[in-house]
Amino acid sequence: MKNVAPAIFAPHGIGDAKPDNQAVLDWVHEIGTLTNPENIFWCDGSDRENEFLVAESLKQNVLIKLNEKKVPRSYLHRSNPNDVARVEQFTFICTPTKKEAGPTNNWAEPTETYSKLRGLLKDAMRGRTMFVVPYIMGPPDSPLTKVGFEITDSKYVVLSMRIMTRMGEIALKRLGDDSNAEWNRGVHSLLDVDPARRFICHFPQDNAIISVGSGYGGNVLLSKKCLALRIGSYLAQRQGWMAEHMLILGVESPEGRKHYVVAAFPSACGKTNFAMLIPPKHFNGWKVTTVGDDIAWMQIRDGRLYAVNPENGYFGVVPGTSYKSNPNAMKSIEHDTLYTNVALTDDGDVWWEGKDGAPPKRTIDWRGNDWTPDSKEKAAHPNSRFATPMRNNPALDIDVEKGDGVPISAIIFGGRRSDTMPLVFQAFDWEHGVYLGATMASETTAAAAGAVGKVRRDPMAMLPFCGYNIGDYFQHWLDIGKRLTNPPLVFHVNWFRKGTDGKFLWPGFGENMRVLKWIIDRCEGTGGAVKSPIGWLPGLHDLDLDEVEVEHKCIVEILGVDHEEWQRELAEHKKFFDSLGGVVPEALPKQRERLAARFKE
Repeated sequence: MKNVAPAIFAPHGIGDAKPDNQAVLDWVHEIGTLTNPENIFWCDGSDRENEFLVAESLKQNVLIKLNEKKVPRSYLHRSNPNDVARVEQFTFICTPTKKEAGPTNNWAEPTETYSKLRGLLKDAMRGRTMFVVPYIMGPPDSPLTKVGFEITDSKYVVLSMRIMTRMGEIALKRLGDDSNAEWNRGVHSLLDVDPARRFICHFPQDNAIISVGSGYGGNVLLSKKCLALRIGSYLAQRQGWMAEHMLILGVESPEGRKHYVVAAFPSACGKTNFAMLIPPKHFNGWKVTTVGDDIAWMQIRDGRLYAVNPENGYFGVVPGTSYKSNPNAMKSIEHDTLYTNVALTDDGDVWWEGKDGAPPKRTIDWRGNDWTPDSKEKAAHPNSRFATPMRNNPALDIDVEKGDGVPISAIIFGGRRSDTMPLVFQAFDWEHGVYLGATMASETTAAAAGAVGKVRRDPMAMLPFCGYNIGDYFQHWLDIGKRLTNPPLVFHVNWFRKGTDGKFLWPGFGENMRVLKWIIDRCEGTGGAVKSPIGWLPGLHDLDLDEVEVEHKCIVEILGVDHEEWQRELAEHKKFFDSLGGVVPEALPKQRERLAARFKE
């Protein structure tokens, strides 16, 4: 599949949606002069524009049309095999001082980095079309909503941004003609998709992002992890709100009582599955709805946290997604979906490992090669993705567009841990909850380049996404707590604990409703709990375990706190804090000391 395509020329009325804002016009002229494209295409997000770009993408082999009867209005894109995941090692925070970026980020000096990137971008779009994509992140009437413009030479990026953001005229209206208005400047070029010339650079003080050398979504959809989290977290700290790597879901009881919770899990640890959870039959009358599956922007109002989902679609991991694991996701991707790096069947359908039914006898793998069940390689890349509009989700929450956001009753942290961490427990208070988030860890997955299965600390699931010093980020959390008169309760979950036989102790998926119900019971003051050194644990009779197919001994094990494992865990907490070089606020090591003292008691 070609990653770099020649220029396209649109018919009259397409590609000329210029804004009235002179600052935007000047910036686009500057980048156009630098990159020297064949022509400039101003996107408006319309259906007519989308149809034209899809047709051109099919002509130039950027997309493959899927079977219209099996997957209507859906397409497959194959990225370069060297370009299949986020590249944290080539992701930089460019601040005047290294201290501002902090110990968890790759830092680069802004002036030198701009110079290097301008050198790479010089004439980079010669013979190509330069697309200008205006978009907003957030509901149209939200005070948190941000305007962005992404310049790109990739049609795949334009088509993906139309799904993932509110794109086009809506952004031009939001920005208006004020040259001093706040907006994000994003520049992306594929160059020649060479890993040696692949950089994703963020300039927080300039509200700017430059990405070169990649065509993979996590590196080039500059609205997502780049603006919504790295730049967003910096803006949030300065402006007094929160930009977090969290899903947002609503849960409603049969009596009509509704709560909203946010949850921070590292990538590929079940955020989308949890956000789209379908309660098992035993929970007849309960409803779970999706506000967002990946990012939450939260503000304080009346002493409470209120959250909005800044995105307009879902960019989810495909392998393992099935009607068993996530029926709502499967229904969401049945049509109008852009797939990346999945397998293509002979009849024009898509396939991946973990999909319902038997594997096809023959298919074309994500690299474009023949594949059979006897092949050693995976048919779909482990980090293959779908991009689909949130409107496709049958469980979409009725208040997803509510500009003021939804009130948050609970914050849930969680990671992929084979041992140590119980199924669920509750923090004693906000500060203890911040400690749980700051020390959370997960076994790595294919969502990021590098080793898989290694336990790494991932504070609040923000390790790759915090756009400034992690110590200041922790302090921001502590400061937010001081401003809350009705703070959410904080919990930690772990669906992935294994027994001595190496098998998962908990069935997960829809059965996670049992954990969610206990969390809601705790929020309402009706759920029982047992005090432990690490927090409040559900007793065996506090979780609703009727009709669940889990042995009693497994429940005992998954709710257990092993003192020896926790001594090692506490040592790792200290090691992690020490590795950050003295930036951790004093309150958090004190929380560790209290936790250690509770074990001695």
